[in-house]
Amino acid sequence: MEADFLYLYPNSRAEARRQKETQMHEDSFRENVRCARAIEQAVQEHFDESSGVLKEGSAQSVLEEFGFKRVNFVLANSLKELKKSACGHLVSDTIYQWGQGTFVPPDGKYNYCYAVDTAAQLLEGFIGQVREAYQVLGLFGLEHCVGKRHEQDFKDKVLVMNPHTLRESFWSPKNMLWYGEGGFGCSPESRGRAVYATCLGDGEKTRWNRDDFLGVLDEQYLPDWAREKLEELRGPNQEPNCGPVADGFIMQ
Repeated sequence: MEADFLYLYPNSRAEARRQKETQMHEDSFRENVRCARAIEQAVQEHFDESSGVLKEGSAQSVLEEFGFKRVNFVLANSLKELKKSACGHLVSDTIYQWGQGTFVPPDGKYNYCYAVDTAAQLLEGFIGQVREAYQVLGLFGLEHCVGKRHEQDFKDKVLVMNPHTLRESFWSPKNMLWYGEGGFGCSPESRGRAVYATCLGDGEKTRWNRDDFLGVLDEQYLPDWAREKLEELRGPNQEPNCGPVADGFIMQ
């Protein structure tokens, strides 16, 4: 990814009023509508009448303009709206399950306004191309994690960052693997949220919240570049760090 995109507001209009964030909702809603219309145009332009399916690369220009977060949000909303219609049965269960992976708040008339208006099979085809484009990024996901996140201690574990925590310009495998070093949030039983961790990609040390991570990596998926850094962090020969400790983390 080469660019960041307009902030995707995740809450309903009612919640935005309560939080005094109506302008944020309005700006994001307008971008959602624009994205939905762009998807419709892309489907129309890339529909192959001879085969009855979309041509390859139909989703690329939309993803470049709006990014995966918003495109997925708009598509998930479109699936929810489609399921209410008489054509809802024309989309596979697999695609509906994919849509459930993105939370879209019930938002009355606003949901309808950014639902993509196209044939069910073409919507499914477009979603398929978006999913394929996402796979090309090679990001880590829940399928690479082991155990149940809410039961695991994060200390001394390789953690998988939730990609939605990061700006899309930072979406790469090397920005997703972190070594949990301390903080009350490492414990599943603690009320604290802070997790202090080191990025296995570039060595950055920072504070995150426990919810910023998808879970603990199954180390069979640990790439060589990360294994080298992990051995350095876990190794017995590293020099002791004598700085003061704050919330379980060494301060430099």
